[in-house]
Amino acid sequence: MELKSIKDAFDRVATKQKLSYSKTNEIVHLLTQEIDKALSVIKETPSDDTMLDHRSIISDVKKAFVEISPITQLEAAEKELHVALTKYPKVLEKQLNPDISKAYRNNAEFDTHIVNQIIANFFYRQGMFDIGDCFVAETGESECSTRQSFVEMYQILEAMKRRDLEPALNWAVLNSDKLKQARSDLEMKLHSLHFLEIAQGKNSKEAINYARKHIATFADSCLPEIQKLMCSLLWNRKLDKSPYSEFLSPALWNNAVKELTRQYCNLLGESSESALSITVTAGTQTLPVLLKYMNVMANKKLDWQNMEQLPVDAQLSEEFQFHSVFVCPVSKEQSSDENPPMMMSCGHVLCKQTINKMSKNGSKSSFKCPYCPTDVDISRCRQLHF
Repeated sequence: MELKSIKDAFDRVATKQKLSYSKTNEIVHLLTQEIDKALSVIKETPSDDTMLDHRSIISDVKKAFVEISPITQLEAAEKELHVALTKYPKVLEKQLNPDISKAYRNNAEFDTHIVNQIIANFFYRQGMFDIGDCFVAETGESECSTRQSFVEMYQILEAMKRRDLEPALNWAVLNSDKLKQARSDLEMKLHSLHFLEIAQGKNSKEAINYARKHIATFADSCLPEIQKLMCSLLWNRKLDKSPYSEFLSPALWNNAVKELTRQYCNLLGESSESALSITVTAGTQTLPVLLKYMNVMANKKLDWQNMEQLPVDAQLSEEFQFHSVFVCPVSKEQSSDENPPMMMSCGHVLCKQTINKMSKNGSKSSFKCPYCPTDVDISRCRQLHF
């Protein structure tokens, strides 16, 4: 969902609030200074004719207050803040449409069993096993086959939070061949972290022996990293002030956790992100576009309930593009099983329905390619499979 305008409006309110707060403090400080100055003068005034002197001092304070004009300055700052606060709810109301039912298709097929499995799987992936078990019990679904695997994964992750790498290393060694096939450097990362833990314990000899036994095997693919690790031993007691201070960064552990999670899910045949997270996040990106289009269709008295595909092009970020798609450059329609992409003899590609129209449903054996002067033979058109 496009939240930039909301963020900009919020930032304006926050900026005006800070300015108002700063201006208030400034004025209070000026007034306090004048009062303190008057009190100081009063204390130093001789006791003779005190009442007259006090009146003159108070009169000077009043003049200073008039010159400072605190009410006028505060009103100006508060007015700017009030304007920004008044506009903010309007921006929220415009961007965060409370009625999203207009973008819902009543005739869409909805498999409750699959949705329940996706939700339960999400809880297990997040480590919320009690909530997942409760959800499965209340919906009457069978237990997810991946539950026990995610239990093992979270036991490994919890151990890593305690800086205990043994479970993670055991799993990585057990799946070493599969990790190599996936071109993952997870095993090397885990061994490097363990090497650094040993080295920080001021035991350089043990760290060297560990590197010879477990890290040397990665020399062909990770030689620069290994060289840095070995050189870091020279700065063992002052690693934070060395060229290798990056080895103390928590990011190394965070990256190892992310890589282990990704590879663990990959070996289970799962994506690195849950299906529920991907669906909801992708939905928030496309929903504003659909709602805007629904308003246009409502004005034109059109109904999209029976349309086979989205009536508008919904642009999604690259992380949500899992499959290749083809849009016919002539009809501007996305290909489907009934209307597949067809490559012509010249190498250009059109959808099948477009080729049928250009050949007048096969009554013409050839036609001109719309993108080059080649005569296209219909019998030589071949369907493409992505």
